Amino acid sequence: MQTRKDIPMTRRKLAMILAAMAVPAPVLLRPGAARSAAPTPVILYKNPSCSCCEAYAQYLDQNGFAVEVRPTNDLAEISRKAGIPADLEGCHTSFIGAYVVDGHVPAPTIRKLLDEMPAIVGITLPGMPPGSPGMGDEKAGPLTVYAISNDGSPPRVFAED
Repeated sequence: MQTRKDIPMTRRKLAMILAAMAVPAPVLLRPGAARSAAPTPVILYKNPSCSCCEAYAQYLDQNGFAVEVRPTNDLAEISRKAGIPADLEGCHTSFIGAYVVDGHVPAPTIRKLLDEMPAIVGITLPGMPPGSPGMGDEKAGPLTVYAISNDGSPPRVFAED
């Protein structure tokens, strides 16, 4: 029988552990239970000159999150290390509790993630869709948010907003 100390530590596992330690884990609640009035901490990595990322951070602040913005020129590397496939990368990468949230994901979808606590790496809204939070413009159609598995299986639709 394999014991916990026999399981090798990969860089990805270490990165996820460190990310989880950097932001307090979400409060464990039953679905439908009342949520604390305290804002949910978010660390958001973005390109230094991106204004839509600033608008998205303000959107999150207005929706019950406490966002710490960290400008970086290594955004693609941060997303890759967090487990986001290159073809599904969003405009910025956030760490919320034990999850990575990539791109302009709507707040209700993030709340769904935190409430349901699925066994996944996180979620992503690829690209910079018009009408998504922080992007302005009118929404051209539904926003498809994908779940990124932690077992190597293909991404699947997590929510459509």
